[in-house]
Amino acid sequence: MPHVTIIETGIVSPKNRERHGSYPQMFERMIGAADASVNFNTVSLPAGEPLPDIAGLKAILITGSPAGVYDGFDWIAPLEAFVRKAHQSKVPMVGVCFGHQLIAQALGGIARKSEKGFGLGRHVYDVAPGNGVIEGPRIALACSHQDQVITPPAGARTILSSDFTPHAGLLYAGDTTLSVQAHPEFTIGFALACCEMVRSKGDAPDDVVTLAEASLAEPLESARLGGVITRFLTRSA
Repeated sequence: MPHVTIIETGIVSPKNRERHGSYPQMFERMIGAADASVNFNTVSLPAGEPLPDIAGLKAILITGSPAGVYDGFDWIAPLEAFVRKAHQSKVPMVGVCFGHQLIAQALGGIARKSEKGFGLGRHVYDVAPGNGVIEGPRIALACSHQDQVITPPAGARTILSSDFTPHAGLLYAGDTTLSVQAHPEFTIGFALACCEMVRSKGDAPDDVVTLAEASLAEPLESARLGGVITRFLTRSA
């Protein structure tokens, strides 16, 4: 039976967790919709839980987080070492948003806050032809980020891109590690909640948030990328 270990790197606020679930619950719904046979366990780093032994893992998914990969949390460096070992051991691994940036940084790339500001709402990404993972030519997804991968690691191929996020999806050397900046696990309701959080904190101009909210009236292709991630994580099960 396929099994995915979810590494929780961020905690959803109590109000939004009650309405939309935790990040691991969002991913369980997304993956479960693509393959109901998958089961899960979660390791919560912000809650102080230790990282598991790589040798016992079938597949790994690293969630998003309000944290930046450059922040001084004591679990970030051990997570980077964990990523390097998992990648070297060819354990199927996927990172989303913070997970995307963390994997890229752990494997030698550069991730930081972008001068382009906040990416919010529905963004459309170009799909690299013939990448072997995601079929093209474009895909529309929800996003919520200011940090992004600036320089991919050596050997990583950019498979999703946009003018705003040039390295929005990476397939790493060996083809067992995949990461994406956008959020296929988000419902429209939670994507709108993210817009409201950004507005309330003043992290982006109000017109940027208003446009992002309006963009979410257009269709998202979350299930399409959710299916890609599910197959990527379970293909060796």
